[in-house]
Amino acid sequence: MTLPQTPRTPVSQKVSTELERVVRRWRQLPLDHALSYAGQVRALAQSLADQVAAATGAPLAEVPDHGPATLMDQLTVLVFDASAAGQEGEALEADLASLRRELR
Repeated sequence: MTLPQTPRTPVSQKVSTELERVVRRWRQLPLDHALSYAGQVRALAQSLADQVAAATGAPLAEVPDHGPATLMDQLTVLVFDASAAGQEGEALEADLASLRRELR
């Protein structure tokens, strides 16, 4: 019997764990706190988008502002994209950890 293969992810375990912690913390924030941190999250997401564009030769594009409810989805996608483009590393893990510590 052959088991189906699970899709491999380019995201390292350390980055994945830190991203999960950020998402979990974000979900615990009251809306007014989330709104006050939204700019920091958007800045990290935009930085990742810019890194992916530079690494892949794609044109720069602004990450759209769809409000705090979608920020973690956007961040998750951009972490995946950055990892797939070879932009992941200790810096990304540190950026996510720093963000998580700031979310109060």
